[in-house]
Amino acid sequence: MNTASITVYGIPNCDSVKKARVWLSERGIDYTFHDFKKQGVPATAVDLWLSHVSWDMLVNRKGTTWRKLDPARQARVTDAASARHLMLEHASVIKRPVMVTGQEVIVGVNLEAWQRVVG
Repeated sequence: MNTASITVYGIPNCDSVKKARVWLSERGIDYTFHDFKKQGVPATAVDLWLSHVSWDMLVNRKGTTWRKLDPARQARVTDAASARHLMLEHASVIKRPVMVTGQEVIVGVNLEAWQRVVG
């Protein structure tokens, strides 16, 4: 088993985050949960994510938070820098969960990738 520490970023009431946490727990895998609502989104974490995955993978354009944004605000999200600013301003626009272990960053529900990093 991969012994690197795992951090799951998200919000506790998100179904995708719940699925990730249950999946890890059922396998006896220790992880740290970082709650966006209580702990905020660390800029260093966003920078790490953006160094491993594309900004458009991290911004959830299907979610309620995105849809509630003014169209002009949405239109300004065109690159990693503008996406970073938006994610730090509106944590709920981040696609969840974001799972980090070592230098691997997995966004969303991805059972194959989860299995790869823990097994």
